[in-house]
Amino acid sequence: MLTFLVCLTALVIAYFTYGRYLERVAAIDPARSVPSETLFDGVDYVPMPRWRVFLIQLLNIAGTGPIFGAILGAAFGPVAFLWITLGGIFMGAMHDFLSGVMLVRNDGLSIPEVAGRYLGTGMRQFMRLFSVVLLVLVGAVFLLSPADILSGMVPSVPHTVWVWLILAYYFVATLLPIDKIIGRIYPVFGAILLFSAVGVFIGMFVKGYPLLNVWDTWEAPLAFSMVDGAKTTFSYQAYFDANHFIPIFFITVACGMLSGFHSTQTAIISRTMKSEKEGRNTFYNMMVLEGFIAMIWAAAAMGVYNLGLQEVNASLATGTVGIICRDLLGPVGGIIALLGVIVLPITSGDTALRSLRLSVSESLHIDQSSKAKRLGLSAIIFALVAVILVFAKSSPDGFNLLWRYFAWSNQTLSLFAFLGISVWMFENSKAKWVWIPLIPAAWYTFVTVTYIANAQIGFHIPWTPAYIIGVCAAVAYVGIVVWYGKKRAARLQKL
Repeated sequence: MLTFLVCLTALVIAYFTYGRYLERVAAIDPARSVPSETLFDGVDYVPMPRWRVFLIQLLNIAGTGPIFGAILGAAFGPVAFLWITLGGIFMGAMHDFLSGVMLVRNDGLSIPEVAGRYLGTGMRQFMRLFSVVLLVLVGAVFLLSPADILSGMVPSVPHTVWVWLILAYYFVATLLPIDKIIGRIYPVFGAILLFSAVGVFIGMFVKGYPLLNVWDTWEAPLAFSMVDGAKTTFSYQAYFDANHFIPIFFITVACGMLSGFHSTQTAIISRTMKSEKEGRNTFYNMMVLEGFIAMIWAAAAMGVYNLGLQEVNASLATGTVGIICRDLLGPVGGIIALLGVIVLPITSGDTALRSLRLSVSESLHIDQSSKAKRLGLSAIIFALVAVILVFAKSSPDGFNLLWRYFAWSNQTLSLFAFLGISVWMFENSKAKWVWIPLIPAAWYTFVTVTYIANAQIGFHIPWTPAYIIGVCAAVAYVGIVVWYGKKRAARLQKL
């Protein structure tokens, strides 16, 4: 338990300290004009109250990852607490803050368009395509997971009906002005989310969930029943040794530590802020809160495993959520907590598809003040999502395959965001701080390249050469960023 509490304390300290340091690095200026002021259009560029901006950003970014990813990551043992904390503070929250500031200072444009300004036309086109693929995957994955939970809660309603109901909500949220539905319904979703997260957190202490420390023996104290009825205990150490912690853990936990998807979401909220001063709470601190959510669910899952309430099995992650909610909060509280779990992916899925509409409209120069044009573009986007859903439902392994591609592409997109941030820093006389994004970027280059080199959804190369390829890719990434950043800075100095 002590490891968990120390890590939570570190998140709280970072909430008040490292974010302030990054504010100084970025030279935040409350007097600088922001997009909601200079580009107001009543649809996407709309200033909103500070508290609403914070809440929308949290619900935008905190999807399925900090719940299901954290539950799966807990199987690696108490080391999961350490890495979720370190990743959230120095990688994920930093990524969200610096990419958010960069977008605010570039008219609130989407990350592919802003990256194109610093990295050239070729990179802009690549990131446009990569972002479209990722956001379509997000829309599909974050639709199926809440539909799975809802169909389990209300078996009398077919799974397909839930899918279509959520899809209908996504369509409306994508189409309407941001302050007409997202700005109004999110406070309700936020209240449910708060009850869910805080309820589970308090419940773990009330029920006395046993949590391991990094210095303990990594063995579950109680036996659980296998599907075939056999009794056995779970060894975190054996799971850690057998499943290649690096890179698997970092791909699995995904949004709870770092998410390239977040850089696609910042465009939405960067168009609603009233001042740059809101950036730390909006971008940095909301990612710290997502790390807090991931920590809670990782700890709750470990408690379930240690009490022998369920077998440790990736295919049972949805069931793990139900067990945690009902065991800690009872029948009624458990239902409300489950609704909080459902809220997270839904509120990321709707804004993912909204981000996709914005990104495509910017790429093709489609005026979004016209309702007819928004409707036509939204219809095309949802047709793509429907195709993905048909595939997922027609294949027994459809959802798992979608999740693996989503998790890898999600982390990979962050590399391009880090690249843009690094070059932006070189161009703005901040080269002495470029290590801040460059170290996490190098690490995740190693992680993502190693993973895709070995994975069956990738190149299926044996682990040893896959690790070597990953190291080479990370070294090359750093070299290219430094070379290109210095080149761009030198060119600006000559102008």
